[in-house]
Amino acid sequence: MSTGTAVMADPHVVTCTLAPRFDAVRTAREFARSTLHGWGLGELFDDIALVASELVTNALRHALEPRRSEQAAIAPSYLPMQPGPQQSADDRLPIRISLVHRAPQVVCAVSDPSSAGPIAREPDFVAESGRGLHLVDSFSRSWGWHPLAGAGKVVWAMFEAESEATAGMSVGRHRRSA
Repeated sequence: MSTGTAVMADPHVVTCTLAPRFDAVRTAREFARSTLHGWGLGELFDDIALVASELVTNALRHALEPRRSEQAAIAPSYLPMQPGPQQSADDRLPIRISLVHRAPQVVCAVSDPSSAGPIAREPDFVAESGRGLHLVDSFSRSWGWHPLAGAGKVVWAMFEAESEATAGMSVGRHRRSA
């Protein structure tokens, strides 16, 4: 993994700390792929990777976003590649992705330094962004968020892991055409 560090104390709870850079999304997908394959749940990868990508992207865009005045002075799509002159990387809570496997569910959770909860926008089919939480809702069994003590929040999505009894049935809310 290029920008993250994975931690595993319990083999069914794995966490990866992500660098505040755009390639953190790719790292989150790589982390999800290796973790799910290690658990023998590779069939969940597509749905979990999509949701992880959306949650990490939201954390990068909204939780690490500089103040509006700073952002406008630099560029409309600014995302800090390094901490600013008065901020060190250690002063800011990191973005972390965690996968938790408690049969028959898998939870994908992304924590970030913002205490503001995610807000699903009304779908605007001509907008370039704003549909991420609708995708999270469509591809997971359920999702939500919780504030963290002190500062920050965790946004989570739950998935049903296939068992032999449910193999071949759609276990998420997203319905794929056959």
